[in-house]
Order: sequence, then C-alpha cells, then structure tokens
Amino acid sequence: MTDHPTRREPNQTDEIAAAKMLLAKLGITPTDLLADATNALASPTFAEYIPRVAQAVSAGTRRAYSTYWNRIITTWGSRQLTDVTALDITQLAEHIKTTAAQRRNTRGGRSAAEHTISALRCLYKHAVADNILNDTNNPATRVPKPRRLPSTRRALPTNRLDEIHHATATTGNDPALDTLLIRLHVETACRRGGALALTPTDLDPQQCLVQLHEKGETLRWQPVSPTLMTHLVNHGKTRGGLDTEHPLLRYTSGQPISARRYDHLWQRLGRHLPWVATQQVSTHWLRHTTLTWVERNFGYAVAHAFAGHTDSRNDRNATTTYVQATVEEVATALAALTREPHPLASDLTQVSLMDIPIRDRSAPRDNPPDSQHGA
Repeated sequence: MTDHPTRREPNQTDEIAAAKMLLAKLGITPTDLLADATNALASPTFAEYIPRVAQAVSAGTRRAYSTYWNRIITTWGSRQLTDVTALDITQLAEHIKTTAAQRRNTRGGRSAAEHTISALRCLYKHAVADNILNDTNNPATRVPKPRRLPSTRRALPTNRLDEIHHATATTGNDPALDTLLIRLHVETACRRGGALALTPTDLDPQQCLVQLHEKGETLRWQPVSPTLMTHLVNHGKTRGGLDTEHPLLRYTSGQPISARRYDHLWQRLGRHLPWVATQQVSTHWLRHTTLTWVERNFGYAVAHAFAGHTDSRNDRNATTTYVQATVEEVATALAALTREPHPLASDLTQVSLMDIPIRDRSAPRDNPPDSQHGA
C-alpha cells in the first residue's frame, strides 16, 4: 500500500492561515513564540539574578539599590522574574512604604516606595537586555512611581549662613577641617560625594580649579577661590601628602573622612543652633543657597553650569543648547560671590553672598575637643 502525505482538513487549513495573519499583524514570528517558551523555562529567580546585576552596575547605583534588592530577595528570592506581575510590584512597594523607618524628616515612606520601583526597573532593564523577557512583558515599567512632593530645602539667608560658620569654627574637635568643608560646599555647590571623592590630583592650583566626581559618574572642573585652593593644598600637605591618589580630606590622624563626618557635624550644629535641628538643615542646603544666589545674580545658564547639571534628553530644550555657560562665566560668578579675583574670571564686581574665612588650627575655640568624628 502506498503511503500518502497527511492532508489537513479545510477548516484546519483556514485556522492556520488565520493564525498566521494575526501573528503578522502583531509583528510576532514563530521564532518569537519559541524564544518566549524557552525564556519562560530559563528565567532565573530573583535570588540568582540580583547578584549578577549588582556586579554589572556602578558603585553608586549599587549603594542606592542594594537595600531594596535585599528586601526583594527576602520577599521573592525563590520566584522567577517572569512570575511577578505589575500588581505584585505595586503591593510590595506599598508594603515597603508603610513599614519604612519613621524619622523626623520622613515623608510617609514615599522615597522608599520610589526606590523600590526604581530598583526593580533597573533589574528588569537588564533582564530585557538578556532576553529573559521582552519590553511588553516588563512589569516594572507599568507601575508608576509615587509623585514627588516639593522639597523642604531652600536657600539660607546670609545671617543664618554666618551662624553656621561661627558655630562650625568655634565648636568640635577639628574646626580647621569643618570650616574647610563648609567653605568648599558654599564655593562649589558640590554634593557630599563630590567632596569625599576629591584627591590631590584633582587640584589645579595654577588655574584655581578642582575636579569634581559626582553622581551619575559626572566629571567637571569647578573654579574655587585662591584662598580655598591654598587651604586645600595645605590640608593635603599636612594630613596625608599631595603625592597620592587617595582621598584629600582627612582627619588629623591622616585617616580619610567619610559621610559620618558630615552627619556628626550637622548633629553638633543642631545642638548649638536649634533651628538647624528643627528644620533638618544639611549640606545640601548649602548647595541650594549658592545656586539660588548665582541664579539671581548671573542667570539660569550660569547657575546650571555652576551646579554641574547635565540635561537628559527629556529635560533639554532648544534654548539650553545655545546658552550653555563657560567655565570662565562660572569663575566670574565665583569671584563675585567670594569677593576674590580668579584667574579665569572677568573683571566684575557684585555684592558678595558670604565672607567665610577658614579657621586656622592654632586659633582658640569655645569648646574643648571631643571625639574623633566631631560629635
């Protein structure tokens, strides 16, 4: 008997043709269906995938998200990435929001919820790149972040800035270090991370510039006054040498400072200045203060450059393409702010924001020395 190829019934043929037409309209090929089936079987668990992503991101991203990734591993460690839905993420973010630590400056756990969603978006972005799932199946992008509330930080008036300087210079165990920090942040409007990352190789004494390494792996040369540059160089010489690539800012013992120095500094200032504690003033308020003054006196473009902001594609508009300020314009604003000439500045006189001398170690202070970290 002769074998004949299997014939499809007319209805079956029509159904196959209709399915092919539907897949073509959706832009899906049979290969995509097979890949999705394979990925579903090969999808890693959160406990397996998060450590791999943590090794692939920058140190700053790892610091920002590690706490939330650990919470995710604790909650979903054995689940596969493809098992989680947008509703699951919403419920987890809400749980983390309601159980967030309550502090004086807490805002109802909104920041914790936002960071949870951001941490998951980062995770799933890598999963999409690894073909574990596709963009349309990414649950993290379908969960909106909580709306950010307006910041309570603001620019400080000159008299309040004077009070901060006086308390910094007359209390604590290392006024020379603390006044140097305050002056550095007022002059450059840098973030804490930028100051902590300074090394001796980031100083250009001839042009009075410091190289700042800040969040987002941004890098810029920022003008500083001759007075501040002199004290930065002397600080490096006396506390660790200028021939190393290690952190510039150090204790008298030569040990590099950390973020703890800032924490203890503001706690101490809060004890001497009750309004500092009440309003939760921090180093970032100095950034607000300087940038507000620069914007009011020199305009948005110079303030934008002074802050070291880099526009994302969504933030950039046509005008900012043409009005970017130069380092010379930033130096001119700095010269007016400090009332000191700068090698890169134009000859321009403005009303100064502040007059903050840097405390000399030999000068007397009101309080006796306390702990190494400046409590």
